[in-house]
Amino acid sequence: MTEPSLPQPGQLEAILLVGGQGTRLRPLTLFTPKPLLPTAGVPFLAHQLAKARACGVTRIVFATSYKAEMFADAFGDGSAFGLEIVYMTEETPLGTGGAIRNAAEGLTVSGDAPVLVLNGDILSGHDITAQIARHVENDAAVTLHLTEVDDPSRFGCVPTDERGRVTAFLEKTPNPVTNRINAGCYVFTRSVIDTIPFGEVVSVERQTFPGLIESGHTVMGFADSSYWLDVGTPAAFVQGSADLVRGLLASPALPGAPGEALLLDGAAVSPEAKVTGGSVIGARAAVGAGATVRGSVVADDAAIAPGATVIDSVIGAGATIAEGVVVRETVVGDGASIGARNELTAGARVWPGVDLPECAVRFSSDA
Repeated sequence: MTEPSLPQPGQLEAILLVGGQGTRLRPLTLFTPKPLLPTAGVPFLAHQLAKARACGVTRIVFATSYKAEMFADAFGDGSAFGLEIVYMTEETPLGTGGAIRNAAEGLTVSGDAPVLVLNGDILSGHDITAQIARHVENDAAVTLHLTEVDDPSRFGCVPTDERGRVTAFLEKTPNPVTNRINAGCYVFTRSVIDTIPFGEVVSVERQTFPGLIESGHTVMGFADSSYWLDVGTPAAFVQGSADLVRGLLASPALPGAPGEALLLDGAAVSPEAKVTGGSVIGARAAVGAGATVRGSVVADDAAIAPGATVIDSVIGAGATIAEGVVVRETVVGDGASIGARNELTAGARVWPGVDLPECAVRFSSDA
């Protein structure tokens, strides 16, 4: 393996993994890939692209699969973000490692250059520039961003030695030896990516990383306690959007000043409504008098009637919420209609276009 070197200005390239189907977020992802979902007023990936550009990335290869054509429609050649974007599509899912190897066909940097790999469902405030520097200083094959969580058994558990060198990679083990986990942002030396078998299904977590460690290559950890969130579930998606709006995680892509609410162009919110908790009210959406919207994403052209309550929820584009409705920790799909005095809570999901009659679902007896 050739020795890596710090990228010169204008030479840092990245791979962005955006091929997943986002099944945990359905019905939001039935027609829209997860990385394109509106998050704090812009497509989720806009926040990642802005962060990548801020740390010196100039060229990004999108590793696409599910609804691949929608990414090019949304971001084009990347010039609006000050980036060059190219697209590499998997015809069949290849796993994380296979997707990285497939996308590497779109890279132009030399074998000794560091390549940043980002996951399209992670919000992170960590210092990418410092992660790249750690990688280069240690002549590493790959350097993993690590973060600490309360329940590491759901993630890849990553123990390190006193130098920060990764000693093992334990993917979703029931008895984790540390609460430090793989946070999904990697710096690879380009030549190491080229050793991943091309056109094969490969897991970096179960094959590539353990294989590098076993063969004596240097795999470094970059531990960091900054903001980090996997937005793969409805609750996490809503939280991520609200945190961005409130400024808990700074993003150059936020289309407005941080605060309790973000109102997009044409949004009509009654002065007698309460919109708080980092809520987004989409373009041309309406919130009536006496309505409460807290910590929620209300998409474009949706309507929240007077007196309705929407908390920690997603209201899809063009959906309507009638008077007296309570929506809590719920996803309401695009174009759905929720009739008066319904109560939807505790993870309910309403599919797009569904028309729920008045008082059809209740969690309390007083209708």
